[in-house]
Amino acid sequence: MPAALSRAAMAGVAGAVLLPLAAVVWRAGGAGWLSAGDWAAVRFSLTQAALSALLSVALAVPAARALARRRFPGRGALVTLLGAPFILPVVVAVLGLLAVFGQGGLASRALGLFGLPPLSIYGLHGVVLAHVFFNLPLATRLILQGWLTIPAERFRLAATLGLPPGAVFRLLEAPMLRRAVPGALVAIFVICLSSFAVALTLGGGPRATTVELAIYQAFRFEFDLGRAALLSVVQLALAGAAAALAARLALPPAMGAGLDRVTPRWDAARPWLRAQDAAWLALVAAFLLLPLAMIVARGLPGLAEMPPQVWRAAGFSLAVALASTALTLALALPLASRAGEGLAIAAIAVSPLVLGTGLFLILRPVASPGAVALPVTAAVNALMALPFALRVIRPELEAVRADYGRLCLSLGLRGRWFWTRVALPRLRRPLGFATGLTAALSAGDLGVIALFADPERATLPLQMYRLMGAYRMEAAAGAALLLLAMSLALFWVFDRGGHGA
Repeated sequence: MPAALSRAAMAGVAGAVLLPLAAVVWRAGGAGWLSAGDWAAVRFSLTQAALSALLSVALAVPAARALARRRFPGRGALVTLLGAPFILPVVVAVLGLLAVFGQGGLASRALGLFGLPPLSIYGLHGVVLAHVFFNLPLATRLILQGWLTIPAERFRLAATLGLPPGAVFRLLEAPMLRRAVPGALVAIFVICLSSFAVALTLGGGPRATTVELAIYQAFRFEFDLGRAALLSVVQLALAGAAAALAARLALPPAMGAGLDRVTPRWDAARPWLRAQDAAWLALVAAFLLLPLAMIVARGLPGLAEMPPQVWRAAGFSLAVALASTALTLALALPLASRAGEGLAIAAIAVSPLVLGTGLFLILRPVASPGAVALPVTAAVNALMALPFALRVIRPELEAVRADYGRLCLSLGLRGRWFWTRVALPRLRRPLGFATGLTAALSAGDLGVIALFADPERATLPLQMYRLMGAYRMEAAAGAALLLLAMSLALFWVFDRGGHGA
């Protein structure tokens, strides 16, 4: 990408983060002060985010390895379905988790058959469980992308040399994990650091308050904009420290180029390795898909109860999702560098509530909040999805430059010729995954739209919450199922397009 375009993209993202934050501080008349409760929220946020990130990645490594070295009927559908929890609206997913792990859920009823007490999902362990449910699919896909970057010729050579599975892991897979795991850890850590809805529903009390929840309380109940802005700065500093640590631990790409062929994994042909992979995939699939099945079972009867406003809201959600996807893609390629990814992580670390409020304070003199609710929502959603897109795209782009950069220079392939003939064709798969992820996340997001939308411009998640507030639970369950289907369809269409099929 031209240097001027990259600088313009970085300046635009920095302005979109700093200007709203400055507007909130200015409106507050200065920064607030952190109380003892705020420091407790910081400690809890760090604890649950670190545990959630470590568990998500630790479970994702064997799951991604199994998917990378096995080919079986329905594998593509399984990969798509395993990504569903991450793109679900939080409260919809929490309802599914409660149906399985709550006191009246399937797991508690099964324990009751053996005379054991029911499970309690509230508190630190409940927050971590929910975060692992949400982020295990993301970690699996990020690490799976890394496995797919290892050229098939390396595995063919390993088989020719008769290397055992341990040597293959040490020489080929472990170096890839050194590159992929730090980025996945920091992305999930930042997501969990800014957790709001999970802590609100499953925290179980003041001891389980996150920084994002403290920001919400400062806005909603105290209208202390200075304290909210200061908490956002603290959250930004913590995320920046995590990103700096990940950058020091990550390794540059060193796998080399291949011919993009699929080769059998002879090193994994042993029966005990097949059984091990099957067991991991079955365990992960049961953990992720059983709550989804409960959502579907409860939502099917409610489809006929949905009012016409739900379909109108679905149209708004689709428009917001497509606009966010286009904006994220326009920013991701110019920002595909270490500095650009660090800036994007800073964008997600700042509270969406603070960003949305700051943008409305800036736009209020020229437009009413309801009129700009949908565009502002699309812009904030694009900023929130940008770190995930860059985490997928940047390693692939660096590998392309490392493998083909000198050859392209010798052939005179520069500028648009490099991008159209070399880079973009090889980035097709990560671009498809990144755009699918962005579209699905944006369709299911309930962020700033909940604060400023008018009754005529509600998105589908907001309409679902309104139905729940009106105690129309069957209609809300139907809307949740429609939202799940829309998010999955958007993800599948873009991700499938990236595979060229």
